[in-house]
Amino acid sequence: MTPEDQIVHESTFVFCDHRYPIRIYRRGDEGFVAKTEFSPDDTIINDGTDLELLLERHRRLLPLAILSRQIRGRSN
Repeated sequence: MTPEDQIVHESTFVFCDHRYPIRIYRRGDEGFVAKTEFSPDDTIINDGTDLELLLERHRRLLPLAILSRQIRGRSN
C-alpha cells in the first residue's frame, strides 16, 4: 500500500474458529483494495470499484484461500 491509501473498512472474518482481519483501503480515484494477512509474507488481495461488492467477494473467497493454505501445510 502507498502512504496516500486510506483505510475505509475493518472487520473480522470467522472461519473454523479462527479470526481473520479484513482491511479495505481506498486507492485514490482508482477504487478499493481488500487485504487479509495470514502472515507477514502471505496476504490475499482483491480489488474493485465498489466497496460493498468488493467486501462481499473478498468474504466469499476467504474460505477457499484458508482451506488451500491448510492443505498446502499438510502436504509440506
